[in-house]
Amino acid sequence: MRQLLLVLLLTICTGVLAQSAEKLYEEGKKLYDAKNYTAAVPKLQTAAEKGHKKAQYRLGRCYDKGHGVEKNDEKAYEWYLKSAKQGSAKAQYQVGKCLKNGTGVEKDRKKAVEWFVKAAKQDNGDGQLALGKAYLKGKGIAADADKAKSWLKKAVNNPKDGKEILEELRKEKAEGDEDAVRILEIVGKN
Repeated sequence: MRQLLLVLLLTICTGVLAQSAEKLYEEGKKLYDAKNYTAAVPKLQTAAEKGHKKAQYRLGRCYDKGHGVEKNDEKAYEWYLKSAKQGSAKAQYQVGKCLKNGTGVEKDRKKAVEWFVKAAKQDNGDGQLALGKAYLKGKGIAADADKAKSWLKKAVNNPKDGKEILEELRKEKAEGDEDAVRILEIVGKN
């Protein structure tokens, strides 16, 4: 009976903490979206420390971009990684990007690809594009033209991110980026 009471009490406390983290995140997100980063950071920080994966991701963005805090690539990576380990596709892409570029962490293209795969499989357009590029260039993974084409097509046709990705590729093409030219040819979206 005593154990049952203890389990019930722990369950209630966990629920209260989770609600509290969710509420803090929502308040922080609202402030972040309004570009009031200085007020957003403390709420996001508290929610992130309580394990809220979306707050962890957004706090990583704050450190990544210097929004409301001093820009810090190492802290950005740490928060992205915490969120990514909980399954956030956006954070998984960011962890891959950090590893690919050596931003806030030692450069490791192989590990970067592992994170891009996780994000891409969750239908994250940026992850799909990054994975397609990795297959195209054979960086961090063996080159494979068929897999490259498949992932690149998924990226530009992604229901959520595809239009923005295609727009960015066309902009890069206009600026003379040869990779963008090649990708647009591969996906048939010149």
